[in-house]
Amino acid sequence: MPPKRTSTSAAPAMTQAAIRKLVADSVTAALEAQAATMANADNTNRNTGEREAPVARKCSYKEFMSCQPINFKGSEGAVGLIRWFERTESVFSRSNCTEDCKVKFATGTLTEEALSWWNSFAQPIGIEEAYKITWVEFKKLLIKKYCPRTEVQKMEDEFYHLTVKGNDLKTYVRRFQELATLCPTMVPNTEKHMEAFIGGLPRSIEGNVTASKPQTLEEAINITQRLMDQVTRHNSVQGTNDHK
Repeated sequence: MPPKRTSTSAAPAMTQAAIRKLVADSVTAALEAQAATMANADNTNRNTGEREAPVARKCSYKEFMSCQPINFKGSEGAVGLIRWFERTESVFSRSNCTEDCKVKFATGTLTEEALSWWNSFAQPIGIEEAYKITWVEFKKLLIKKYCPRTEVQKMEDEFYHLTVKGNDLKTYVRRFQELATLCPTMVPNTEKHMEAFIGGLPRSIEGNVTASKPQTLEEAINITQRLMDQVTRHNSVQGTNDHK
């Protein structure tokens, strides 16, 4: 991925075209990878748990709802869908929801258009058969339905031009992490991930962060925050001195 934008001019057409080609199925790839990671973790926990403790008791729908899942109505867009996945999976973890109950319980949080879509899917095969699909399969269905290509293209462009606005690092980090999840082929490895993050930082600290050679995004964020705080303090002191 080319260095991030240091001017307000548009990126070269070839670069944008190349990016769009690379990320054609980025949302699906991101969520399939996330699902695979979860499945591996579940298998690991299951294998170790068999030797250490009896099988956990199934959670009830009431217990699932007591962990406060959020609703999904179908109009929230790709980012809204990602957030719903993340919150629902967090609730699965906290409530000890078993694989055979995930789709059944999660569909209880669908409303409006999303609920109508689910009902139209379940009706031909019967609700009990519909509940038998895996959580991974269910996520793929939702991605196909609610992540239009036009919206993904907009997010790709936003990601390419994303920069820190003023001193608001928190907002930059949050949006960067969202877009990195939705456009994973733009940051296919740790090195590219770091380059993309640092490329959107203010020029005054970009070089110093690079020189610090952070190994993880969290480390890069912490270094950036310290440097930005130093710049703020310096400017504050300079401003005080100028008025003396």
